[in-house]
Amino acid sequence: MTATIIRYANGHVVTPGGTLPGAAITIGADGRIAAIAPLARDAVAGAIDLAGGWIMPGFIDTQVNGGGGVLFNDAVDVDGIAAIAAAHRGYGTTALLPTLISDTLEKVAAALDAVEAAIARGVPGIVGTHIEGPFLNPAKKGIHDPAMFRRLDDATIALLTRPRRGRVLLTLAPELCDPRDIAALAAAGVRVAAGHSDSDYDTAMAAFAAGASGVTHLYNAMTPLGHRAPGLTGAALDWGRAWCGLIADGVHVHPAALRLATRLLPADRAMLVTDAMPSVGAAQKDFTLYGRPIHVADGVCRGADGTLAGSDLDMAQAVANMVQLVGVAPQAAAAMAAANPAAFLGLSHERGALAPGLRADWVWLDAGFRARGTWIGGEQVAHGA
Repeated sequence: MTATIIRYANGHVVTPGGTLPGAAITIGADGRIAAIAPLARDAVAGAIDLAGGWIMPGFIDTQVNGGGGVLFNDAVDVDGIAAIAAAHRGYGTTALLPTLISDTLEKVAAALDAVEAAIARGVPGIVGTHIEGPFLNPAKKGIHDPAMFRRLDDATIALLTRPRRGRVLLTLAPELCDPRDIAALAAAGVRVAAGHSDSDYDTAMAAFAAGASGVTHLYNAMTPLGHRAPGLTGAALDWGRAWCGLIADGVHVHPAALRLATRLLPADRAMLVTDAMPSVGAAQKDFTLYGRPIHVADGVCRGADGTLAGSDLDMAQAVANMVQLVGVAPQAAAAMAAANPAAFLGLSHERGALAPGLRADWVWLDAGFRARGTWIGGEQVAHGA
């Protein structure tokens, strides 16, 4: 690939230095941004007309259970991962972590190996694995199968800390493990997130001090904030240094609670996640999990007993909801979908912003924040869903 220039006009191009009404993005032969500059007047006529839309850095989703009719737990192989990533590219996601819902340790090992194989084969956008459980608290199981739950042990820590190309994110209940285990995982480069937890405030704060750097879907499946018992939710907001995932579908978390989180958390610590299920990008919405039917209606996934079962949310809609339902500025929503998860994963040197030296990954959203196109490495890989 030789160096190319793509020009955009009549919209908003979000860069770390500010939002431009138009821009010329120069893409080097290496698929990275060589330069980005305001659009010259004499170049407007030949530019892509955004018609009031937005160019944002490609979205990075740290919690993707499935997409395109595929559930990662049921397809722990390169083809399954590729199908999931392809479904999400249509909604602006240029990097993601396939997420394994609580399963056997054999499935955990297979998932880690499958992601490594996908990265080695060059599947676009795969940057690591999220292992969500099985080290969770049955009291906050959500849709997870408690029969899969177990305690963290030395053999599992050895499995999770084995050197890999991709990032490894582990969700666990901090009250069911030793802070020294969290410290060992973090020291080896594993991103540890607290979630599906009945932890009290002190235990959660000890986990953060030991090295837990994330919170999986803040508010959901965790001890709520009480004025006498702040719980994990209160600890996360009080600690202020953990990256907190937010499912902004308007169902998992009320818009008022999303507003409170964005006010209380530092601007660089709130990040959007989809918790997406196979229904995203699929014509057939209903699916099965652990052999149980999950019904999807009006964008909501539920088990037979009404328990929320992940989401039918995509990242473009999450950004739209943060702007339209919560009142967040589009530039801030873009950071929550790109820069902040990149920082959480330690990938800010590669992704998360439209800046020289970073990968040429971006999404074009129309004025209503619907995805119109997705670029990875300067190549258009999707034309919108």
